[in-house]
Amino acid sequence: MTSRIGSPDTQADIDVRICLDSSPPRSFVMVAGAGSGKTTSLIKALAHLADTRGSALRRAGQKISCITYTEVAVGEIAADVGNSQLFHISTIHSFLWSIIRPFHLDIAKWVVARIHEKIAEKQAHYDKPRTQAKTKSRLEDEIAYLSAQLECIDDIDKFIYGTGSNYAKGILGHDDILKLVPACVEAHPLLRRIVAKRFPFVFVDESQDTDPDVISALRTIANDNPDMCIGFFGDPMQKIYMSGAGAIPLSDGWAEITKPENFRCPTSVLGVINSIRASGDGLQQIRGRKTIVDGVEQTVLGTVNLFILPSNVERSAYLTSVRRYLANETSDEQWLSDTREGDVRLLVLVHRMAANRLGFPNLFSALTDKAPMSLSEGVNDGSAWPLRPFVQHILPIFAAAQANDQFQIMSIMRNECPKLEPSRLHGQAMVAVLNELQQGINGLLALLEDGSQATVRDILRHVRDCELLRLDDRFDNHLSDEPVNDGNDDFENVQNYLRCNAHELWAYRRYLSEESPFATHHGVKGAQFERVLVVIDDEEARFSQYSYGKYFQYIPLSDNDLANLEEGRESVLDRTRRLFYVCCSRALKDLAVVIFVPDVAVAQAAIIAQNLFPASVILRAHDLV
Repeated sequence: MTSRIGSPDTQADIDVRICLDSSPPRSFVMVAGAGSGKTTSLIKALAHLADTRGSALRRAGQKISCITYTEVAVGEIAADVGNSQLFHISTIHSFLWSIIRPFHLDIAKWVVARIHEKIAEKQAHYDKPRTQAKTKSRLEDEIAYLSAQLECIDDIDKFIYGTGSNYAKGILGHDDILKLVPACVEAHPLLRRIVAKRFPFVFVDESQDTDPDVISALRTIANDNPDMCIGFFGDPMQKIYMSGAGAIPLSDGWAEITKPENFRCPTSVLGVINSIRASGDGLQQIRGRKTIVDGVEQTVLGTVNLFILPSNVERSAYLTSVRRYLANETSDEQWLSDTREGDVRLLVLVHRMAANRLGFPNLFSALTDKAPMSLSEGVNDGSAWPLRPFVQHILPIFAAAQANDQFQIMSIMRNECPKLEPSRLHGQAMVAVLNELQQGINGLLALLEDGSQATVRDILRHVRDCELLRLDDRFDNHLSDEPVNDGNDDFENVQNYLRCNAHELWAYRRYLSEESPFATHHGVKGAQFERVLVVIDDEEARFSQYSYGKYFQYIPLSDNDLANLEEGRESVLDRTRRLFYVCCSRALKDLAVVIFVPDVAVAQAAIIAQNLFPASVILRAHDLV
């Protein structure tokens, strides 16, 4: 039994068990604020089901499904509940693929419809009066390519799930899975019954960030099968991705469970996050972090400071001064540490500030400046499609080679290399194939070595030409000798990215791997740190979806903002409030916020009027001296 399973119950844990023990079990939505132990409640619910219904479920050949957001979370939950065949713990993509994988004909039918949809989109672009001749020529080639893919579908024996799609080879990508499975669930009552029979209990972690179509599909399955229990564990105030579902509406008979406890934040920080949340859903969190001193439980008070500083060329110097001030005021030299052991995080809205200081400014600018949200948001966690081959495969291959870990290299190759597909190996001499593959890997390693002047394009062309990895088919046009803008929103961004020197990829990977004190506001959800410094700089961020100036009211709202508020649509204020809540609620002991503004006096007056921070902790540049 893990400490989380054996931890004292909250009222929310009791309410969940009541739902699970009902006959039939009752579906529910749990709203659990930051630091509440939401995942602990989920793990305790899994353990309770194993104790009370495990034997019956095993006899019926059924499983309890737990869907979570990342592979890291999958591992953590599995470690807590034990390696039991009773549980199916997976990411959302893996769960969806496990549902649809046996239904080859349905997948093929959807793929055909999807290809026709893509052809129609390109044809519509072709037919536009202002489409240039070069673009028309490129579109003709792409339509012909898609048409050729259509002819291959009947010959595919089995579809597989990969990082990027290649329909002619039967490969479906991440985005395909999110579209395919909900569409099939909505269209086929039999599939809904099969899922409910196989997984009578389904828990969804981080439900606020789950794709809305997936949420809708799960609700449809549960509504059709009243003996099935769906449990959504999440917090709408922590929805920080544009694609997330946010608040989950209740169906008839479902229970709403609230978990207001906060076990993470000291009381000073708890006051701030409750003030932030008051204008959102109004949930007021209680308790705060406790510690044991000489055998006696004591409340952790912690510290909060807000610095309002001018947005000039001295930003880096100001940050250094702020950290020195905090070290002196709290008698804690760790505020000056840049190591992971120091447990300090400088949270920036976007990567730009970190990128400029850590060595990947061109890569960051390429994928974020004037980029579609689907691309720029993916920089935060390495999920942007142009970054995936490097984050998931190419850089790990190089790292494995440096560690002389041939097993890891071959593990990646077996899963991702087209040369090693069984259909390709048939009738070939294995030694010759492996020798050719090794030559390709050696060439890749040379391009990635220190001092190499190779660009991102050079590396991807090498990977493509040597067939080392399957690449997303969106690279096809970009890697050609004369790329032509095909009208996609991200064309110029990807072209700029391909021109970047490969050494910036290593700097980006170090940042992504948390080997620096910097992190983004988006990248720390679920994490916690002793010392948190939130850096707010709208000017440097250049992020139109968020505006701290508008949130703190020292910048006026636009007509569009006012229209969104009037009509009840999500606004820049909603998005910024949620992001600020997530950032401030990471602190275990000390929280500091630095706001760079064009007019300090105006901003200070507006921020004090918001009453989010005690006036006594609001400081200016002269306080740092």
